[in-house]
Amino acid sequence: MKTLIIDTALGACTAVAADHSHVVAAATEDMVRGHQERLGGMVRTAMAAAQWRYDDLDLIAVTTGPGSFTGLRVGLAFAQGLGLALDRPVSGLSTLAALALDVESGGVVWALIDARRGQIYGQPFQDGAPLADPAALTLEAAALRMTGTQARIAVGSGAALVSVTGVEAVVRAAPSPGALARLAADQPRNEARPLYLRAPDAKLPGGRDPE
Repeated sequence: MKTLIIDTALGACTAVAADHSHVVAAATEDMVRGHQERLGGMVRTAMAAAQWRYDDLDLIAVTTGPGSFTGLRVGLAFAQGLGLALDRPVSGLSTLAALALDVESGGVVWALIDARRGQIYGQPFQDGAPLADPAALTLEAAALRMTGTQARIAVGSGAALVSVTGVEAVVRAAPSPGALARLAADQPRNEARPLYLRAPDAKLPGGRDPE
């Protein structure tokens, strides 16, 4: 199955051309903002390197969060627009699940994303399977939960923010192309809808939250 994978949810802009779980070609660049300007070119770069036409694609996959509100919308809009134009299905990928696949461990892995304001987005996994739902947690609450699950590794942009004895911290700005490809190949297809774990920081006029 030939899949185009898009990730703009966290601290990178990534486009992956994957055949099942194998990365055929990828373009990725660390960035906090500017995903919208770079994404189209990176998709073209990955597709050209794979020597694929857009009609060759069977599936489009996109990260759905948790992550940056703006970044999520950039990736989702691009993926859904491309899926509509090509008449191809679009599947959503969890950023936390992808991060957890970036480390090897025989025990419990916590994927942690820096949510700022003294919080992290976190979720525990074992052998790639989630042990609980994703949640927005204070650093103290995350430490307690990690201790309770006997975590061995914490991975992600928030990994170094939570200090737990015996837990190795692996700091990553975003999932690797390989982890995204494995997740897209192995998981059932999910609806591509953004996962928000808390209200947005930005407000519209009148104090309203963005929809």
